[in-house]
Amino acid sequence: MNPTRNPHAPHAIPMRVLNPVKPRIILGLDPGLARVGYGIIRVAGNSLSCLSFGCIETHSTHPLSQRLEELYRTLSSLIGRFSPHTAAVEKIFFAKNTKTALDVSHARGVIILALAHAKIPVFECTPLQVKQAVTGYGKAEKQQIKKMVQLLLSLSTVPRSDDAADALAIALCASNNQIL
Repeated sequence: MNPTRNPHAPHAIPMRVLNPVKPRIILGLDPGLARVGYGIIRVAGNSLSCLSFGCIETHSTHPLSQRLEELYRTLSSLIGRFSPHTAAVEKIFFAKNTKTALDVSHARGVIILALAHAKIPVFECTPLQVKQAVTGYGKAEKQQIKKMVQLLLSLSTVPRSDDAADALAIALCASNNQIL
């Protein structure tokens, strides 16, 4: 008996042997108005790899509407280029400066809208959840997070940008939460 054929099928159509490890792409985003960190990782079983990371920057001299449109356009381009299966966005978790919180909220709304338009499920996480997922300690410092991101993704160097490193950590948090 051929193990790839179903003997009960009318025409004995070969059954596909499925690969149990389906690679997934996760887009991590660290929201901001001046700078949005992004990190794109590939997860295949226990294997993690970094596809891309960086920052989307907007100009402070431009009107808010133009900055938000620029963010939407650039993020949509990244989504088109990498076709992520899932996105992870950090929740706003501070209230030191009301204007900054409002600006980040505007940017976060545009980010979620771009993801919704692309029909990408969104996982939201707090900074505490990200730190715990990546370092095992909820009060980890930036350098500890950057070093763990480097180790977990086998990067040759630590990401220089805090925003990009945070975005990679956010993507790793999503991968740890089995939302794939």
